[in-house]
Amino acid sequence: MPIAGLPELETDGRARAVALAALRLVDVEPVAVVEFTSHGRCLVIGPKPAALDLARKLAGKLECSVAVPGDAALDVDRVEGIQVVSGGRPMVRGALGDFEVAMVAGGQQHSIGALLSPPVTRFDLVVDLGTPALMRQAMPPLGYYAPGTDEDALAALLATLPEMRGEFEKPRYFNYNAEICAHGRNGKRACTRCIDACPAEAIVSVGNTVQVNPYLCQGGGACATVCPSGAMTYAYPRPGDLLGALRALLGDFQAAGGSSACLLLHDATSIATLERDLAGRMPERVLPVEIEEIGSVGMEAWLACLAYGTDAVVLLTSDRTPPQVVEALHEQLGTAWAILAGMGYGADCLRMVNADQPESALQALLGLPAGSSRPGARFAAPAADKRGVLRLALQHLHAQAPSPKRSVTLPPGAPFGEVRVSAATCTLCMSCVSACPTHALQDGRGLPQLNFREWDCIQCGLCERTCPEDAVSLSARFLYDQEARERPRILHEEQPVCCVACGKPFATRSMLEKLGRKLEGHWMFQTEEARRRLQMCEDCRVRDLYASEARKGR
Repeated sequence: MPIAGLPELETDGRARAVALAALRLVDVEPVAVVEFTSHGRCLVIGPKPAALDLARKLAGKLECSVAVPGDAALDVDRVEGIQVVSGGRPMVRGALGDFEVAMVAGGQQHSIGALLSPPVTRFDLVVDLGTPALMRQAMPPLGYYAPGTDEDALAALLATLPEMRGEFEKPRYFNYNAEICAHGRNGKRACTRCIDACPAEAIVSVGNTVQVNPYLCQGGGACATVCPSGAMTYAYPRPGDLLGALRALLGDFQAAGGSSACLLLHDATSIATLERDLAGRMPERVLPVEIEEIGSVGMEAWLACLAYGTDAVVLLTSDRTPPQVVEALHEQLGTAWAILAGMGYGADCLRMVNADQPESALQALLGLPAGSSRPGARFAAPAADKRGVLRLALQHLHAQAPSPKRSVTLPPGAPFGEVRVSAATCTLCMSCVSACPTHALQDGRGLPQLNFREWDCIQCGLCERTCPEDAVSLSARFLYDQEARERPRILHEEQPVCCVACGKPFATRSMLEKLGRKLEGHWMFQTEEARRRLQMCEDCRVRDLYASEARKGR
C-alpha cells in the first residue's frame, strides 16, 4: 500500500514517486501456507456480567460459552441458553481453531470443553475480558483476543468475531535448517537467540535443535534477524526477493533523477503515524518501504542496502513493536555500527526511530547523511545465504571505506570473531571440532592440529562449552582482511606420538600424559605390559591384548 501524503515538489520527490510505483510491481516468490479452520466455537472468559453480555451479542453468529474464574468449586450452569463454567483459574494454549482451555481447581486441571454438554474438544476462538490477559505474548496467537475492559476494543471485536468462522490461511513465515543450527550439540546448549527474540513464544528447545510452531508464529521475523548461522530464515518475502526489490528501487530512483537516497523501512504498525506526522515533512529523498515486519530485516540487509548505494537505512518502529524485537534490532545495530566504524563510516547511516515519537523521528530523518560518492554494488543476494550476503556487502563497503582498520572489537554476542586455544591445556581431543556447527574448527586431517577459519565462526560458544579442558575461549571481533578472514590457520598443534608396535602416528604426547594420569591406580593398568599398551595405536592394542590372553591360556 502506497504511503499517502508524500510530496513531489522537487526532483527527488518526483523520482521517489516513480521508484515507489515500480516497486509495487515486483513479484515475490510464493511460499507455503499454514491453514486454520474455525467452526465458530467461542469461549468468553471474564467476569460473569461482562462475559454473558458479550455472549448474548454474539448469539446466532457464534456458538458461545462462558468461563468465569473464581475461588469457588467448579460449577456448570446455563443462563439464557448459554453454558457457564464458574470457578477455578483458567489456562489457555493453542491457536485459531485449536484452543485448549482448562480450569485449575483443587490442584487439578479440568478441561472446560469436557464439562460442557455436549462436550467440546477444542475451542476455535477465545475472548479474554480479564486483566491482566491470560496469554501475555507480545504477539498472541490468532483467534485469541484480550480487549479487557476497553469499550472501543470490544466494539471493534463485535464486528470482527462473526467473520472468524471458516477456513483461513497465512504464509509459513520461516524456514529452518537444523544442520547448521548452533542451538546445541552432544547435549550442550549454546545459542538461544531465536527463542529469546520470538515475540509469539512460538520457538522451543528440542534437544540439540529448536522447533517452531507454525500456528503460533506471527511472522515477527526477529528469529531470522538474530540467527547467527542462517539456520532460521524469513520466508515471506525471501531475503533475496526483498533485497532484489530494494536494489531495483534505488536504481529506479537514481535513473529518474533522484540523488542521496535514504531507505525508511517500516511495517503496518507505523503507517498511520508515518502518513499523519512524517510523510509531508521528511526530506523527499527518503524512500519509505513497507515490509512484512520491522524485525524481519537484519544487519545483512541493511549493509547490503548501503552497498547498493543508499546513504542511510532507517528502521521505523512504533510503541506496538514487541520489546523483544526492539531489543534484537538494538543488538544488531550495535554490531553493525562497530563494523562500519572500523571502516570509517559514521553511525548515522543506520538509525532506528519510533514513529510514535514523531518530532524526534523527524529530526533524525532531517539529519541523515547525504552526498555519498561510493558507487553502488550490483550483486544479487545469494538465496538463503545470510553470511554470503554479508560477505558481498562488506567486501564492497570495505573497498570504498574512508579509513579502514585491520580489525575492530565487537560487542559480546556478535556473530563474528576468533577462537583462542590455550596450548598449555589443549590435548587436541577434537571435542570442539565435533561440536562446531559451521565447521569453523577443523582437525588436521591425520595430523595433530586444530585449524580455524575465522569467517565461518559465529561465536555460538559450543566449542567453549564442549572443551573438557576449558582450553577454548572466544573473542568477538571483525577482521577486515578478507584473505586472512577466510584462510584456515593453526590454533594448536603437537608432534605426533608413534605407536611403539607398528610406528604409526596415532596420538599426541599431552593426550597420552592425560590418559596416563586418569588411569593411574586403575586395576587394569598395574603391569608394565598394560601401561605399554597405552602407547600403541588402536589396532595394535587389540592384537596385543588378544596375544596376552592367548599366552595366559596355555
